Amino acid sequence: MKKIAITGATSGIGLETAKALLEKGNHLIFLIRDIKKGKQMLASMPNAENVQIISCDLAELSSVKKAAEELLKTNDHLDVLINNAGGTFEKRLESKDGLELHFAINHLGHFLLVKELIPLLKKSHTKIINLSSEAHKAGKLDFNDIHLKNKYSTLKAYGNAKLCNVLFTKSLARKGFTSYSLHPGVIDSGFGNNLSGLFRLMWKLGKPFMKSPRQGASTSIYLALNELPKEQNGVYFKNRKPFRSSVDSRNTAIQDKLWEISEKLVTEKLGSNS
Repeated sequence: MKKIAITGATSGIGLETAKALLEKGNHLIFLIRDIKKGKQMLASMPNAENVQIISCDLAELSSVKKAAEELLKTNDHLDVLINNAGGTFEKRLESKDGLELHFAINHLGHFLLVKELIPLLKKSHTKIINLSSEAHKAGKLDFNDIHLKNKYSTLKAYGNAKLCNVLFTKSLARKGFTSYSLHPGVIDSGFGNNLSGLFRLMWKLGKPFMKSPRQGASTSIYLALNELPKEQNGVYFKNRKPFRSSVDSRNTAIQDKLWEISEKLVTEKLGSNS
């Protein structure tokens, strides 16, 4: 059985992924913001005794660092890390560190988590799975305005964050890690609850055509439990099959620039919080 850490395990795709992995007898580490909710969820989960809960707020870099420290202190092996948590927001919001919230939660929090866990990830040959979206194809990063202070839109912010997930995955593969990104499908869950107006209407109209959270979890579960050919390392998956991601996501210069900026941001923000 595998030891698997997962962010965002208390709702939507993350919850269904966690349930399925527990049903198969795996040991899970929940990296979650709402500890009370997590404990309530465990009451209805199979093999709940196989779960360790660690507090982790991806919108606060100091919380992510503390979570990584606790994980390292309490575990000497990790087979899989699923960076599942995400979110979308209609208005431009900032994290506790002053970062645009899509970028903070969907990308930078997970970037820091991986960075802090590198000794364990290397020792364990951990597989890293990053949830992205087809929306990444609409992403176009402006490194002079990574926090979209000038021309914000929900679609731009979300697309950029999901592009970051694919870029990060490919960077990890180039650096010698095993990593995959994936599109889970458009899911009928609470994901669109933060939207209003036209966006909320469009979300409701699309509900009959959406996958259930369990269906959306299928590719995450597949990647977590199966060994794939080396040539598929760094690849983007849909419906448990490899697909070609966007042109920008395959640009190594953009991959390197995102890594450089991410390193700089976490160093600056953690330094200012210490």
